[in-house]
Amino acid sequence: MEQRLTFITLGVLDLPAMVDFYRDQFGWQPLKELDGIVFFKLNGIILGLFPKEELAKDAGVPDDGSGFKNITMAINFHSEAEVDVAFSELEKKGVNIIKAPEKVFWGGYSGYVEDIEHNLWELAHNPFLEMDGEGNVTGHK
Repeated sequence: MEQRLTFITLGVLDLPAMVDFYRDQFGWQPLKELDGIVFFKLNGIILGLFPKEELAKDAGVPDDGSGFKNITMAINFHSEAEVDVAFSELEKKGVNIIKAPEKVFWGGYSGYVEDIEHNLWELAHNPFLEMDGEGNVTGHK
């Protein structure tokens, strides 16, 4: 199987509020809204927002999960300064900062924010990643 990722789908409690969060706080525009699912095209990946109970039903699992979801998502930037700018903009918009950006043990620079349903996003600069101008990972140094 090829090493690739096409979709990340979040099971959400309040679809309209989550759409508003990603549109208004992150500044992302929905690609498509279809039968209660909303898609945001990222750089080569789709983020899907799907009502939690419907996503669980689709997967055939119970929808009683709680607490830390054992997953984070990351947005990598070209520099530490870009990370700082992103944090500053999100803080001005009232986004909850979980961990301010700092130098980290693996040699990069990162911090965490959360969306309104407590999904964690790491905003990072990884000096070991090679990225193109659109932020797509092209390799590792």
